[in-house]
Amino acid sequence: MPASHAASHHRAIALLALAAFVSASAFRICDPMLPRLAADFGTSTGQAAATVTAFAVAYGLLQMFFGPVGDRYGKYRVVAVATFACAIGSAGAVLAPTLDVLVVCRALSGAAGAGIVPLSMAWIGDTVPYEERQATLARFLTGTILGMAMGQLAGGWFADNIGWRWAFGALVAGYLVVGLLLWREVGRQAARAAAAGASPAAAPRQGFAAQVRTVLGVPWARIVLATVFVEGLLVFGALAFAPAYLHARFGLSLTAAGAVVAVYALGGLLYTLVAGPVLRRLGERGLALAGGLVLCAAFVAYWLGPAWGWGLLASMLAGFGYYLLHATLQTHATQMVPSARGTAVAWFASCLFLGQAVGVALAGLVVDAAGAPALFGTAAVLLPLLGASFAWSLRRRLG
Repeated sequence: MPASHAASHHRAIALLALAAFVSASAFRICDPMLPRLAADFGTSTGQAAATVTAFAVAYGLLQMFFGPVGDRYGKYRVVAVATFACAIGSAGAVLAPTLDVLVVCRALSGAAGAGIVPLSMAWIGDTVPYEERQATLARFLTGTILGMAMGQLAGGWFADNIGWRWAFGALVAGYLVVGLLLWREVGRQAARAAAAGASPAAAPRQGFAAQVRTVLGVPWARIVLATVFVEGLLVFGALAFAPAYLHARFGLSLTAAGAVVAVYALGGLLYTLVAGPVLRRLGERGLALAGGLVLCAAFVAYWLGPAWGWGLLASMLAGFGYYLLHATLQTHATQMVPSARGTAVAWFASCLFLGQAVGVALAGLVVDAAGAPALFGTAAVLLPLLGASFAWSLRRRLG
């Protein structure tokens, strides 16, 4: 690849990572502000968690449809448009007079944001050779990881200091800036293609239903999709209530509680630094097993830690363990159905976020009925079983 083209390609990926950063911030921004939302709207923390659930449900459902849309109109172009659309939903959240209106605006933001991460991954799958793809996806992941941390930090800080509505105002500004940068990149790509005499790629002949049948007709794809659904349910269902738990148990401010859980990002970044050596040493099966065990340790630390400082260790372990397992799933997602990559990756992301939505909804019921310790204990038991199950499936697939 010529140096100038390589530089432009790296810039394009960096902008996608920046879009993922804002999108991931939006996903997690309500977690630490749940107690404040519950107080302001006169409801329970579990009911206020509908702001998280609505975003996740819309995010998960709409991803199923963004794959074919991206294949037809251009993945990068659709990411840029989706980023602008997210600003509209967040602007509505700034002005929401009731919890119900806030939930609707969060759903709109989630629906628009559904096109950002999966189409970014699919674009990387289209443009990066397989032997370089895992490293490229790891770099792209840094945007998502840091965005989740920023969402936790910003949500708590705004709720404690100048009001939770300002948090959504900050998202509006972020979406608009990133959207403009992405749109400029779309123009650059079109100009390069015209200069090279390249014609636009033909739209796929298969319709949406045919593409879905292609993906779901692959047994390995079904296993990967089911595993990532349960992963999202268990990990993020429990993590959504970690800031409120630390706030209630140890008297931390919402800012501090969000910051403690945001250390999750450091665990994720640690994974990106050691991914190559760890993969060579453990192999994909070993990564899945280790991920489940590390996640178990993380939620035990949340549950039984005698002081708030244990939450720092728990969050670090949660981030590291999650990406040990998830990165293996994600790499398989980009290659499980190459003939329908956009649809396959979109369904992978959809299953992840639908799992999160279901997980948060179920976790809210558990927290209201039995408390957060029961939630963390359940996650600690089931996550090692999930890792072992996927490792067993990999063993059968590879013979």
